[in-house]
Amino acid sequence: MNRQLLVSIHDVAPSTLPLVEELMALLTDNGLLPVTLLVVPATGWKNEELERLRSLQTSGAELAGHGWTHRARHVRGWRHRLHSALISRDAAEHLALDREDIRQLMLDCHDWFPEHGLTAPTLYVPPAWALGALPLSELHALPYHHLETLTGVYCRERNEFRRLPMTGYEADTRLRAVSVGLWNAMNLKWAGRHRPLRLGIHPTDLQLRLGDDLKALIREGGTALSYRDL
Repeated sequence: MNRQLLVSIHDVAPSTLPLVEELMALLTDNGLLPVTLLVVPATGWKNEELERLRSLQTSGAELAGHGWTHRARHVRGWRHRLHSALISRDAAEHLALDREDIRQLMLDCHDWFPEHGLTAPTLYVPPAWALGALPLSELHALPYHHLETLTGVYCRERNEFRRLPMTGYEADTRLRAVSVGLWNAMNLKWAGRHRPLRLGIHPTDLQLRLGDDLKALIREGGTALSYRDL
């Protein structure tokens, strides 16, 4: 099966760069380019690490914004507590913020890239895919063309939300391996032959319980799409 894949690597930061580079090499060897790197700005980037990020961009990576610190200041409200327990732990940065703080965070994230000699992102993916209190209707005032959540991708120009299947592999416990494995099976069936599949990879996924599943899907190959292709 020649799948259409939207491949992204999450949580790109100085501490994860070696694993990100290994994943990029594996994806490149299997013909899955372009890859979208979801970059976390406020994680202590130094000049040498920024140069490595530019090198990845030259090698076929596209850069997207992914929060500011990727850490929630606190857990606020029952929805955030539930999301934290089931999906995000302390990663859902937006869920601890009000609407104006989210808007400012997204602006700061966008501006960080050109300030550091990188291409400004057109895609934003909130940490743990949790947009929080900012409604989609307010994205017209922000400089991103696309925004991804857990259930799909929003296109600002078309004012259109497209539901798309997604598989993930961040399963560090037996319970998460079972639940994420069931989610993946459902989404692979939904994608079938004709619907693009979002492949959301985290830097340590190959070392976790679903790593073999991820390797198998990468080795199947397919046609990698840019989010702009949507």
